[in-house]
Amino acid sequence: MTATKSLQSDVMGGRSSGLFGWFRRLPPRQREAITGYLFISPFILGFLFFFVLPALTAVYLVFFRWNLISEPQFVGLGNLRNLVTDSLFWQSLKVTSIYTFVSVPLGLIFSFLLALLINTKIRGIAVFRTIYYLPSIVPAVASAVLWAWIFNTEFGLLNVVLKGIGLTRVKWLQEPGWALVAMIIMSLWSVGAAMIVFLAGLQGIPDIYYEAADIDGAGRWHKLRYITIPVMSPVIFFNLIMGLIGAFQVFTAGFLITNGGPQNGTLFLVLHIYRNAFEYLNMGYAAVLSWILFGIITVFSFLVFRYYGRQVYYENV
Repeated sequence: MTATKSLQSDVMGGRSSGLFGWFRRLPPRQREAITGYLFISPFILGFLFFFVLPALTAVYLVFFRWNLISEPQFVGLGNLRNLVTDSLFWQSLKVTSIYTFVSVPLGLIFSFLLALLINTKIRGIAVFRTIYYLPSIVPAVASAVLWAWIFNTEFGLLNVVLKGIGLTRVKWLQEPGWALVAMIIMSLWSVGAAMIVFLAGLQGIPDIYYEAADIDGAGRWHKLRYITIPVMSPVIFFNLIMGLIGAFQVFTAGFLITNGGPQNGTLFLVLHIYRNAFEYLNMGYAAVLSWILFGIITVFSFLVFRYYGRQVYYENV
């Protein structure tokens, strides 16, 4: 009872003991710095354990052969030599490149047009915004099951529509060329996230620009070309970078719907990495492929920053 009263009197008097007492006795700037580090510690720990540590492990595994069971065996540059003779690597790089350089521009255009469409002040427009955004939050497995049914050759919805307008059925998932086209079409299903970013940018354009254009007699096309697109260039730049990074890492659709087939027509690079790591248990070679993918994304991101970044218009700069 006496100890309790003593503790209460210390707290009421502003004199806490232990860790809190030490913290209270620190200068204000040190207390502020410690508080700041405590708030950012989840990010720091996550960055260290989920990025830095795996990256260092991947660097180590580049020079070893490891099957997750036995001890890693040093092979030097053996994994890099295997890269040259691996025909599936070049096929996966080809498939991923075609997918990226087709789906990313189409996704940017489609999402930008949708943003322009829903950037209107009409009754019920919020419902349409929600409808267009919903596909981007549908779980990947559910989307894969849905699109596997849509692209089914015999009773798929898309072939039913084609047959209804007098066209022949397409073997979407049975022919390599059409299977990749199907993956690209499926990528347009989830443009809702980019659409929302575009919509935010469109709503941030000052009305005074359009009012001045109206006074000068500018039409809709001239407003789009000389006002909307230049002012939206930072948003376009952001969505382009994020689209490139996401497209090079595509995995779910190729794994769940076609499993890389037919004839490796949808063998994406990340799927090839997954197979080497967890099916063939060749972690060293998978680490090499992972660093190759990292290098590709870094190079293309640098090129976009280097050449397109100069053309980005910043209003306050």
